Amino acid sequence: MTSSRLLVPVSESSTLRNTVEYAVHQAIEHATETGPSPTIHFVYPLSERLTFDTETDETQTAQTLLERVNVWAEEDRDENVEAVTFETAMIGTREYLFSPSDYADILARYASDHDLDCVVFDPGFNPLGTTPLLPPLQNEVRRAGIEIEEAPVQRERRSPLLVRRGTLAQYLALFGVSYVFYLLLAGSVATFELVTGAISAGIVATALWGISLTTPAHPVRTGKRLGRFALYVPYLLYEIAKANVEIAYVVLHPDLPIDPEMVEFDAAVWSALPVTTLANSITLTPGTLTVDVSRQHFTVHTLTRNSREGLFSGTLERAVRFVFYGRAVARIPSPLERRGTEEDE
Repeated sequence: MTSSRLLVPVSESSTLRNTVEYAVHQAIEHATETGPSPTIHFVYPLSERLTFDTETDETQTAQTLLERVNVWAEEDRDENVEAVTFETAMIGTREYLFSPSDYADILARYASDHDLDCVVFDPGFNPLGTTPLLPPLQNEVRRAGIEIEEAPVQRERRSPLLVRRGTLAQYLALFGVSYVFYLLLAGSVATFELVTGAISAGIVATALWGISLTTPAHPVRTGKRLGRFALYVPYLLYEIAKANVEIAYVVLHPDLPIDPEMVEFDAAVWSALPVTTLANSITLTPGTLTVDVSRQHFTVHTLTRNSREGLFSGTLERAVRFVFYGRAVARIPSPLERRGTEEDE
């Protein structure tokens, strides 16, 4: 890749996460070699024409996906804040997009308007959902005189194999977890336990390293998350203790001032582990109970007005984002602020 200004069309796909990581890392490497600060534009081409400035299901899907992509990019950029900048946008909102040439036209126009030199395609990019679009789209963009590149990431198999190719980092990660777990069960660090633990961990890691880990291990990133999680635990315990006092007051009050209500909101967390962490944190906090979660959409039973206000203030949500995505992403507006913005619009 010779360009420092990249255009990355996005749509929901199994390879999108890896494509974002590839584009960010390539931009950082280019910045290290050439000096100028690169920029990456992540765009979502809308397949429907918007005649009014109103939200539709597709625009909501697009906005959610672009927010998720921005979070991923921030995470991949890590400490290289000045090395690369990001932009996100929905394009083609005033046109009907049907053929590859339609999509190529809006991508070429956007690249020209923003002085972008290269289009990086996700191998799974397919905004139409059913008809394969990528090969003819790449040809059309190339005819427009724009450099293109397909991110070299592995596509998901239709019938994934039980055993996958493992890496040394995955092996060491599984060995370390197994070793520590063995020593915890043994309750001793005597020579016998150390030796037998190492043997057992080696057997487990050798047998399961291509099965138990579904994604590449990132030791540095994992270490940072564990460090942030260590800060999160006492914070969560504090929130639980505070909520216990409030619920105890309500229970002991002669008037029993409860105000039960079922509420729903979309949380700004992505992927299974962060969503599960937030759902369990809400349930562990007295006064709130996670009833149902569908992707990012939470249904929560709240016992009092204070517990509801605490939920919508987004304190737990920000803390979970801090654990998994870092300090910068923790500043995303709370559910209440996002709801207010939607009502204003």
